[in-house]
Amino acid sequence: MSESVSWTPDSPGEPGAPRHMKPLDRGEALRLLTSVALGRLFFTQRALPAVRPVNHVLDGEDIIVRLSDAAALAAVATPVDGAGAVVAFEADVIDPERHLGWSVVVTGYARRVDDTAELERYEGVLRHWAPRAVTGTLRIRPELVTGFEFIDAPADQ
Repeated sequence: MSESVSWTPDSPGEPGAPRHMKPLDRGEALRLLTSVALGRLFFTQRALPAVRPVNHVLDGEDIIVRLSDAAALAAVATPVDGAGAVVAFEADVIDPERHLGWSVVVTGYARRVDDTAELERYEGVLRHWAPRAVTGTLRIRPELVTGFEFIDAPADQ
């Protein structure tokens, strides 16, 4: 777990108000992911970093996302016997004026979900928000989960 950090934001609403960045444990970070529907999927496409906004749900600790971008799906597709493509997933809720909220980043392995029963179950709980048709569903198995909560600094700082 990382050490906490304090700083003073340059905010027009509260100039000089001290803030504190408090590390979150794995369980709390994953719980916070269930409170939002939209996140960002980071992956490698043609040897360069790429990112796509995606909606998601959690299945246990696994993050399930649906993609409508065939090129992005192809970039994270791995052979059936492979461990999966290394990806990162990030979601946050941060008030732009007060600089309070949280941010969570999950790094792990993504594999395409092909099981018909699983796909039907996810279709019922994971509505795709983009107007394009869904080209695939991914399961991200978290290896590294980091998160921070941005809070008012304690009075003694």
